[in-house]
Amino acid sequence: MNAASSPHCSCCGHSQPPAKPESHEQPCRCPNESAAPAPLAPAALGAASATRAMYRIMNMDCPMEEALIRAKLASVPGIQGLEFNLMQRVLIVNHSLPSTEPIEAALRAIDMTPESLAPAGADAARQAQASPEIPWRRLAVAGALAAASEACEWLRESGVTPEGGLALILPLILAVAAILCGGLGTYRKGWLAVRNLNLNINALMSVAVTGALLIGQYPEAAMVMVLFNLSEAIEAKSFGRARNAIRELLSLAPETATVLRPDGAWESMEARRVPVGARVRVRPGERVALDGVIVAGHSAVNQAPITGESLPVDKGVGDPVFAGSINESGSFECEVTAEAGDSTLARIIHAVEEAQGSRAPIQRVVDSFARVYTPAIFLAALLVALIPPLFLNGDWPRWIYTALVLLVIGCPCALVISTPVTLVSGMAAATRHGLLIKGGAFLEQGRKLQWISLDKTGTLTHGRPRQTDFVPLGGLPGDQALRLAASLAARSDHPVSRAVAEAAGADGALPGPAELTARLAEVDDFQALPGRGVSGVIEGRPWRLGNLRLTEEAGPVPDEVKARVHDLEKQGKSVVILSGDAGPRALFAVADTLRDSAVEAVADLHSLGVRTLMLTGDNEHSAAAMARQAGVDEYRSGLLPEDKLTEVERMQAGGAVVGMAGDGINDAPALARADIGFAMAAAGTDTAMETADVALMDDDLRKIPRFIRLSRATHAILVQNISLALGVKALFLLLTMLGQATMWMAVFADVGTSLLVVANGLRAMRL
Repeated sequence: MNAASSPHCSCCGHSQPPAKPESHEQPCRCPNESAAPAPLAPAALGAASATRAMYRIMNMDCPMEEALIRAKLASVPGIQGLEFNLMQRVLIVNHSLPSTEPIEAALRAIDMTPESLAPAGADAARQAQASPEIPWRRLAVAGALAAASEACEWLRESGVTPEGGLALILPLILAVAAILCGGLGTYRKGWLAVRNLNLNINALMSVAVTGALLIGQYPEAAMVMVLFNLSEAIEAKSFGRARNAIRELLSLAPETATVLRPDGAWESMEARRVPVGARVRVRPGERVALDGVIVAGHSAVNQAPITGESLPVDKGVGDPVFAGSINESGSFECEVTAEAGDSTLARIIHAVEEAQGSRAPIQRVVDSFARVYTPAIFLAALLVALIPPLFLNGDWPRWIYTALVLLVIGCPCALVISTPVTLVSGMAAATRHGLLIKGGAFLEQGRKLQWISLDKTGTLTHGRPRQTDFVPLGGLPGDQALRLAASLAARSDHPVSRAVAEAAGADGALPGPAELTARLAEVDDFQALPGRGVSGVIEGRPWRLGNLRLTEEAGPVPDEVKARVHDLEKQGKSVVILSGDAGPRALFAVADTLRDSAVEAVADLHSLGVRTLMLTGDNEHSAAAMARQAGVDEYRSGLLPEDKLTEVERMQAGGAVVGMAGDGINDAPALARADIGFAMAAAGTDTAMETADVALMDDDLRKIPRFIRLSRATHAILVQNISLALGVKALFLLLTMLGQATMWMAVFADVGTSLLVVANGLRAMRL
């Protein structure tokens, strides 16, 4: 699709990929939406974007901090767009400023210390994985001081210690010490939020703790602050597990490779410096550093980190290998086909980063709700503190305390973090099993799929013809007929001839064992006859290998032979006939064959209630035969690329949510238009890979029903988390209004709920 025909984003005007149907919400890919940084392969920006500044901000963890940054940077002229990756704590600023100093000064003004990162390269991505140090020791001291304050207050109230003097002020001294030790950061963030008119959780907690101190609830104020900061630390630790998805991917590819120098010596070199075309040696037990094609040696290669295949794959000369895969047995040499930043592994990392930065529709709904919910809670607490004492003769300390409890309970943290940790965990699980999902929106929407449209050639089938039938017709021994046919076929580059030659183990276009080549006969006067077949003289006698038309040109063909040819053609097969002076001697039927996983995948989709449609440009006979073999519900034949697009649009017009699986450039329009596009990543084209929303790294169609199951399970966890977060808050809001909830109970409820939704969200990593 050219730039002129590309649709544009409604909010920024930037050129967009082919539009998805409006009835199914998709993420906007403009600088005004959260998007992930592209440290390995930065995407081209719109024409208006002049410069990208990339920062790591270690204390940027949640949408509350994102909102604070957006509000602050909105006042800086020259900033054209912001891209956030909260999971990796990375911010990209698209700007036209002569220097980045105004950006960095604005960030420092709100206590967001920016660390500049290179805009590209694996090193920047590795830097972005660092985790901040959690002050466990300081939290332990603060907890001990808060507990001591609580103990002193209990001893005073129970009469163990005398009233007045030190016993009266000691709880206050210990409480203030605990707050200073564990809560200064909260106060600083809260003040910055209030100053920027942003009521986040730090502002709520700062007001609640200060209010508790002012009404004499010293131990409770200290314990609230300690428990809040402890919960923040535990959440950060738990979130680290989801962040490790990228770190684990980065560690797959070694940083060095053994490269052949021009003088014939082998040298260890940094993988990022190895050029395309270089020759690299991989020893047994080593990981492959770069994508390449084997040029010498053979081995069993474990591709599980890339494709999700459970068993090692035998690799020999001419076979591709992926960066990050493990050489398990023999040594081999390969020619590098992609630089480190463009390898399959690098593209996976980039796609996972982009997926982590994008937001699913349900996440955007939750974030929008939280932006309204937090000020509403603050206003409600203010009314609770003022109205009963002013108009209902209420007790000031009691209703102020109730309002402070309401502020603590109203913290939206559990609700806000319930979606991203679940979606990222689900995508991390998918990546480990060879499913590359390019955004949380697609993982969430997969559960809604009602139809899967499947391209035939290269998707349902292997994409190249293979010999399926050999029928001797008498007058010539079978092995002799095979030898003669292979001798003719090996000299042709036609796909049907190649299939016959490969079936005999004598593909002349590829290097093969000497004993196979020795079985071939010498062919004199060889001729390729376009549209009919090939002919030649073998051992002094003329032989032909071609279609029925070529055979009939040489003489009459028996009716039973014609009938057999027609029967095979009705099965969707191409038939060639070996004939000599005495007429036809053997039939060879060739057809594109189904992938081993195709029938099982289609049956699995049906078990999930998803219907299937096969789309192909082949003729009616071939399409009908393949549809029967695959077990699809419906098929369409004789289609051009635009016809496949039309079929997808037709189903969507009927209200169906449609997925499309394909591998080639001709599938790209339909892949882009479908609600979810699935690309065959191993054998597919780069165009299909870039256009699709989900990549099947080993071309196994059974991963499509696995994706749908993962989507449904992830959605179930999302619903559980949101219900849990809102349910607990509703319960404690009721207890608060009945006067049964205390501040420490509120903190425990909030902390407990946050930890529960994080733990439940992390379950998606095991799906």
